[in-house]
Amino acid sequence: MKYAKETGILVKEPMPLSIFFDIHFRGKSRSDIKSMLAHKQIRVNERPVFRLEYMLLEGDTVSIHSGKSESTPRLPGLKIVYEDDYLIVIEKEGGLLAVGTNTGKEETTAFGILLNYLKKQNPRNRLYIVHRIDRATSGLMMFVKSPEIQHAMRDNWNETVTERVYVAVVEGVPNKEADTIASYLYENKMFKVFSLPTNNDGSGKWAVTHYKVIRKNELYALLEVELETGRKNQIRVHTESIGHPIVGDIKYGAAVSTIGRVALHAKVLAFIHPVTNEVLRFETPVPPKFNALF
Repeated sequence: MKYAKETGILVKEPMPLSIFFDIHFRGKSRSDIKSMLAHKQIRVNERPVFRLEYMLLEGDTVSIHSGKSESTPRLPGLKIVYEDDYLIVIEKEGGLLAVGTNTGKEETTAFGILLNYLKKQNPRNRLYIVHRIDRATSGLMMFVKSPEIQHAMRDNWNETVTERVYVAVVEGVPNKEADTIASYLYENKMFKVFSLPTNNDGSGKWAVTHYKVIRKNELYALLEVELETGRKNQIRVHTESIGHPIVGDIKYGAAVSTIGRVALHAKVLAFIHPVTNEVLRFETPVPPKFNALF
């Protein structure tokens, strides 16, 4: 749907966007304004802005565009869940590589697709990686728009990220309804990760995974999994280590590919915004293919 543009209002002195709205749009609630920001309906000099804290300058023009915009573009293999001036949260489909390897085919990755989307808006736009999820895994992940925010988030990842929850369907039912799996993870020359209880040669990476069974039948269990650490293939390796590999994960011990994909999904991502300090929390539903097994 195209915008129906309203007349712009000239900014006569510097002020935050929130104050500007208090003066000129007193009938708009904070929730209304946040919704318009999320849908790119509020523009400064005809460019969308995302934050109430955005600083307006003298001479700027603020306009509101009625109707839902094309603010959530249809991109192959992913959906934009949230975007502001500093970061983007997406829901990735299983099978889409998050970031490139050494093949140079960035356009086939979530990173490449998003970068192309941003550069269509402005060729100077950039995108930076702060974490990854496996190619086989679907669900929530985040990218940022500046190297400063990338470094800030990576350097304080454990403090910044307040919640990371996955759901996984595993073969069989674990003996314990809830448990913690902790071990050292190693990667061999074939790029397969494996678990050991000790770190004899010093190259192992400590990994801690918490799980609880939230649904089960005679063949499968649906686990809610929370990560204390974020290692490569961590959930896949840890579930295999207790004798209950993830459905469809042939690489890590699954018998068959029952649903045509690895049954692992990044369901919840919550973090402290690196600029506004607001706690943002995003949640996606359990994929229908997972529920179909029950």
